[in-house]
Amino acid sequence: MQPTTKQQVFLQLFFREQYGAPAVEVDGIDPEAANTTEYQQWLAEKAEITKQQVLESHWIKTCTEGYITELVFNQDGSLNEHKLFDRLHTQGTWSLVDGMLKVSITKGENRYEFHVVGRKAPRIYSAIEYKNGELHSYLKLAPVRPD
Repeated sequence: MQPTTKQQVFLQLFFREQYGAPAVEVDGIDPEAANTTEYQQWLAEKAEITKQQVLESHWIKTCTEGYITELVFNQDGSLNEHKLFDRLHTQGTWSLVDGMLKVSITKGENRYEFHVVGRKAPRIYSAIEYKNGELHSYLKLAPVRPD
């Protein structure tokens, strides 16, 4: 089940980052975990992502599946993704939802969706990716400011 609320996104990511692989489905997480000191400490390191931050940078995206891509977010809510080394191009859409960067990318018949959660420092962000509605991968993303 894909997360539908900010708390679900955060709890899923918290469990992956605190307890390691693999990521777990949202319905397998006790929502009471949000009341723990450990979760509150993890949450204190997070930050909202702004539109300016999204648009002023190219982003590098890596995943546990081994892919490395460059993302360019456009003002109109579209995005372009290129594999970093062979420059294979795909497209998608983005929006800001509750301070998170919501991304949807289509590659052939596959649809990839994830919510990027910001971090105060260092500016290396993370997400749990779904492929065609099923849990797929853990992502790390870093905005890289152009010169």
